[in-house]
Amino acid sequence: MTSRPASNGVASAADLGGSGITLAPTAFATRCRLLPGSGATPPAPVYPARAVGTLWERRAAAGDGLGRLLGRSRARLLGHTSSPSTTTQLAAHTGLSLGAVSQHLAVLRDAGLVTSHRYRREVHYTASDLGIALLERA
Repeated sequence: MTSRPASNGVASAADLGGSGITLAPTAFATRCRLLPGSGATPPAPVYPARAVGTLWERRAAAGDGLGRLLGRSRARLLGHTSSPSTTTQLAAHTGLSLGAVSQHLAVLRDAGLVTSHRYRREVHYTASDLGIALLERA
């Protein structure tokens, strides 16, 4: 394969020389482009990543009133369930132990503020309509 510059200055084909290629999805790109390789570094096509979901949305911050009602830890957990999250992910985001997150999620689920859905070996927790309404009011 030979490298030919296209009309936009990006090479339409690249000589890989058997070194392979590195795919580089990014949330910051709006169009595809090719980063040329140098030396032992192969070329890398940079392209917009799919499924960035709520990356650019602000997390719903639990207000002081909601923290007093539910407790700061539960209010913080509820705020992090605006998109589906596992217990492990929630523990990493909040700094709580897995056991504490699991207990708080059980209480929030029993109160109807979060829902849980099993996907393969993981359980994903998402704020219910009632939980979202509480977060929006806070």
